[in-house]
Amino acid sequence: MLILIGSVVIFACVLGGYVAMNGHLAVLWQPFEAVIIVGAAIGAFIIGNPKAVIARTLKSFGHAFRGPKYTKDDYLELLTLLYQIFKTAKSKGMLALETHIENPEDSDMFNQFPTFNGDHHIVSFTCDYLRMISLGTENPHEIEALMDEELETHHHELNQAVGAVQSMADALPALGIVAAVLGVIHTMGSITEPPEVLGKLIGGALVGTFLGVFVAYGFVGPIATTLKATYDAEGKYYQCIKAGMLAYLGGHAPAICIEFARKALLSDVRPTFYEVEEAVSAMPAPI
Repeated sequence: MLILIGSVVIFACVLGGYVAMNGHLAVLWQPFEAVIIVGAAIGAFIIGNPKAVIARTLKSFGHAFRGPKYTKDDYLELLTLLYQIFKTAKSKGMLALETHIENPEDSDMFNQFPTFNGDHHIVSFTCDYLRMISLGTENPHEIEALMDEELETHHHELNQAVGAVQSMADALPALGIVAAVLGVIHTMGSITEPPEVLGKLIGGALVGTFLGVFVAYGFVGPIATTLKATYDAEGKYYQCIKAGMLAYLGGHAPAICIEFARKALLSDVRPTFYEVEEAVSAMPAPI
C-alpha cells in the first residue's frame, strides 16, 4: 500500500510540476526509449544473476509490496509457544518434546500456533536446534555460533535479491544515457529536416535520460530499500527464537527466557511484558 501511495505522489509531483511549467505530456511518450532502457536493464539482470537468484528476485517484489509479514500478534504467539516449549522441557525434560520435534505437523502443541506452524522454514529451524539440545548439545556458545552461521546464510540468500534489484537501479541512469545517445544518432541522421522536426527528435532523445533517472531513483531503488527493510524486520523472528533458546541453555527459568526473546524484537512489534504474561497465563498447562 505504501509503495502505491508513494508512486502516486511521485507521478503527481513530477508530471504535475512538468505540466505546471506548460510542458507537453505528449513529448514524454517515447515507447521505444522505454523499450531500450527497460529491456537492456532486464537483459543485464539476467546476465548478472544465476537462475536461483533470478527466481528469488521475482518473488521478492511481492514481499516488497506486502511489507513485513509478522505483526505484534504473531510475535506474541511466538513468545507464548516458546514459553510452552521451555516450560515443558524444564518440568518434564527434553524427551517430552521429542514427539513434537520429530512430527511438528502432527504436534498438538505447535498446532495451537498457526502462524508459526504455517512457516516450514521457521518450524525446521526451531526443531533442528531443539533436537540438538535434546541429543546433548548444551554448550550455548557452540549453539550460538551455529545459529549465527545459519542465519547469516539465510540473510545472504535474501539479500542476493536485494542486491540484484539495487544493481538494476544503479544501471538504469546509464542505460538512459544509452537511449539518449541513440536518439541523438537518429537525430543527426535527420539533420536536413526543419527545426520543428529536429526539436521533437532532440526532445525525444532527452526523454531517455529522464526515464532512466526517473525509474531508477523514483521506483527501483526505493523498492530495493523497502525489500531490505522487510527482510531485516522478518529476520527478527529468527533472532527471537535464537535469544530464547540461548537463554534456556544458560539455565534461566522459562519466564526469563521469554524476556530475553522479547527484547530481541523491534519496538513497533514488541509485545509488552504484561501482554506476554497475560497470553502465557491464558494457555493450558503443557501436556
